[in-house]
Amino acid sequence: MSGGARRTEVRPGAGAGTGRTATIREVAKRAGVSTATVSRVLSGDPVVAAETRQSVLEAVAALRYAPNAAARTLRTLRSRKLLVTVPDIANAFFAVILQSIETAALRAGYAVLLGDTQHDPRREDRYAQMLLTREADGLIFLGHRLPSAIAHLVRSSAPDRAPIVNACEFSPSLGVPSAHIDNVRAGSDAIDYLHGLGHRRLAVITGPLESPLSRDRLKGAEKSAKAHHLDKDLVVIHGDFSVRSGISGADQLFAQKKRPTAVFCFSDEMALGVLRAARERSLRVPEDLSVMGFDDIRFAQYAEPPLTTIRQPMQEIGEEAVRLLLRILNGELSEPVSVTLPHDLVVRLSTAPPANRPTAAP
Repeated sequence: MSGGARRTEVRPGAGAGTGRTATIREVAKRAGVSTATVSRVLSGDPVVAAETRQSVLEAVAALRYAPNAAARTLRTLRSRKLLVTVPDIANAFFAVILQSIETAALRAGYAVLLGDTQHDPRREDRYAQMLLTREADGLIFLGHRLPSAIAHLVRSSAPDRAPIVNACEFSPSLGVPSAHIDNVRAGSDAIDYLHGLGHRRLAVITGPLESPLSRDRLKGAEKSAKAHHLDKDLVVIHGDFSVRSGISGADQLFAQKKRPTAVFCFSDEMALGVLRAARERSLRVPEDLSVMGFDDIRFAQYAEPPLTTIRQPMQEIGEEAVRLLLRILNGELSEPVSVTLPHDLVVRLSTAPPANRPTAAP
């Protein structure tokens, strides 16, 4: 059963402005530091103070400085490398996306540099500096933060588009092209489905709410619950997408006086954690508890029982992110295009009507 709208592109209006290649002395003057300090920042010297580093990087971005070669040469030369940063390389969801990105990049003649940021803004900035030093031609970031080291580059690059694309997440305020699904709709589809089975005591285990996609999924789930007059009984537990947080969230739910009959998790890994916690308490899935995940990672179909989930088009997200980035590099894209790809509801054996299903909807 299909749950998502077909692919759409949203094209906000682009700004205006110009830039030029500067000298290291101009960068140093703008940042209020010595040329030696500029060199240390661009070489990644950890001794430089964070505030000084940020001033230098902002000056580099504002002046469009390209170190270590003549400006004329750097306008035509490319590294033929794309940088991809991932917030948690151990998360199975990202594996298919990364494979897809690399395949699409190699097809276009680019190699891929991979950075595992581990949700650390400082690591995000260190990798982002590779754009400023021309070690990579473009960046695809799979997290929700635009690295502060290149935020100014996005603002100052108009009328050109900075070679930066966001994948999986979506936040219009970032001002960069993105490829993603409609997470509000997906969250709503999940609750609609569980309600349709007859469940009235529902729970969700979210991802971290600093992430726009977690907030959007919760928004959709709450919207659906309200439409079905279940919003007052909807239990919300906060997780972090990991198996461990699924176990912890399930323990909190099972301790309640009225245990939910269905749990919607914002990742398959958390749903796997719920399945384990249910087994440890001798609860049968789906007879005693329906469990639903999100993503359709490769392990979902092999769970016991196989996991009902919202499937994200992981391969297509990776391919679309590369396509957007190549369009920027080829001068074909000057607007922060948002590409929304379809999701699907995949029904397996971890969900079923509740044992004491009401005879009529409330």
